[in-house]
Amino acid sequence: MTAERTLVFWVPDWPVHALLRDDGADGLTIEAPLALIANRIVIACTEAARQEGVRTGLREREAQTRCPELAVYPHRPETDERRFAPIVARLEQLVPGVEVVRPGLCAMRARGPARYYGGEEPAGSALLGLAAELGLPEIRIGIADGRFTAEQAARSAPSDPEVSAPSEGLRIVAAGASAAFLSPLPVTRAMEPALAETMQGLGIRTLGALAALPEESVRQRFGPQGLTAHRRATAAGALHGAEVRPRAPVRELAVELEFDAPVDTAEQLAFACSTLAERFISGLIEERLVCTALRVELTDDVGSRHEREWAHPRHFTAVDTLGRIRWQAASAARETERGGAGVVRVRIVPVHTDRVAAHEPGLWSTEPDERVHHHLSRAQSRLGHTGVGTMTLTGGRMLSDRQQFVPWSTARSGQRGRRAASGPWPGALAGPAPSRVFPRPPQAALLDTAGEIVGVDADDLLTAQPAHLRVGDTTFAPTVTAWSQPWAVRERWWEGVSERFRLQVQLADGDAWLLVFHGGAWVAEGRYD
Repeated sequence: MTAERTLVFWVPDWPVHALLRDDGADGLTIEAPLALIANRIVIACTEAARQEGVRTGLREREAQTRCPELAVYPHRPETDERRFAPIVARLEQLVPGVEVVRPGLCAMRARGPARYYGGEEPAGSALLGLAAELGLPEIRIGIADGRFTAEQAARSAPSDPEVSAPSEGLRIVAAGASAAFLSPLPVTRAMEPALAETMQGLGIRTLGALAALPEESVRQRFGPQGLTAHRRATAAGALHGAEVRPRAPVRELAVELEFDAPVDTAEQLAFACSTLAERFISGLIEERLVCTALRVELTDDVGSRHEREWAHPRHFTAVDTLGRIRWQAASAARETERGGAGVVRVRIVPVHTDRVAAHEPGLWSTEPDERVHHHLSRAQSRLGHTGVGTMTLTGGRMLSDRQQFVPWSTARSGQRGRRAASGPWPGALAGPAPSRVFPRPPQAALLDTAGEIVGVDADDLLTAQPAHLRVGDTTFAPTVTAWSQPWAVRERWWEGVSERFRLQVQLADGDAWLLVFHGGAWVAEGRYD
């Protein structure tokens, strides 16, 4: 059997490129020291950061110590996939049968492109030309026996004796020379770090040393992971089945519409996009999918783009999609910085899709009544996106901070900036919440037996035993019979926000109140009925 020649298309530091291509990356350049962080670990960084000693796998604090000017951004895998999808689509137009190993790395069989372009070198040069058109000058192309060897060839230096480098960015390992090329490479290239550490402890530090061991002995000692690593080291992986598994052609579910003349008002735009919304939903139904989140992109005649993601608690219909376009157009028209005469291009992109079967109504549906949903949606279409909604509880310390308004037909999990209700929220009320929460807490006074105000001392304790409670202009006849220990609510101390203290009191008739002491005075935050 002969090994399958494989071509690898690799974009070094792709997460960084994806960040720079994203809309929220204005002002960032690839020349700046920059790193992407996940779980306090460096996931990717620029060449400028590597020159300062920053490496992948380094802890965030250590990376900032080595490079004080390092710009740190969170790593978002969904951005990597979303920004790599158009590149894969362009690759498939040039070379069919592309397998996406991960965002930034693709593999394809080299036989077809080599026949079409007249050799492996012209095929690699064609891909380098495509990369230049896509704005990826640092692209690497590796061609060798098998996907693993081709990936290592793409990462190799042009001075490697077993590698041919006909042009910048193109590395070719001749057929049958894979074992000699892989021999000096460290074992960490072919296996997980834990297994590589074990190998190094046994004195097996290079792929050549691993390849010299009998395959059956490696399988018995290290199991399937060791067997896979051994086949990679011996360049025999390509002999055990097809390494390249091209993905099935993906239908483009995004739809767009361009106008010859700019459309100014939201109502005109919604009327013009009615067919577009129907086509968008029909395309999803043909694939037996529903859309639970979509992105609407509006571009005006001066090139400014207004982009927003919308989520739905169930799934979008054509009417729902049209409503989101209308609301977004209305909000874009109110922006003071928006220029141009109107919208010339509308694009609808599905962000999250799901199977239709997963959204079929059950025997006992938990969704709102269809008539209620219909009438509230109609009212919302007249009043605007925030004209109709429901209240939900979110995270926070004070009770008023936990109330959040959610527009109707909007997924609660899709609200940006929503605080997690699970906390932690030091100082929050741990027990049952009051049945009545005052939007504007009234003034209150907690008095002792002498009629003096009860306060909170430096030890976070009450200055006297409470006896009477006055809320607003009402002094309650029943005396205070029970109270909790005051507990502090300390937040945003760096902004100069002074601490507050909360206290629960119960009167002789069973009435109970939640009080807050702040700035030497009491207010009533809530009442227990």
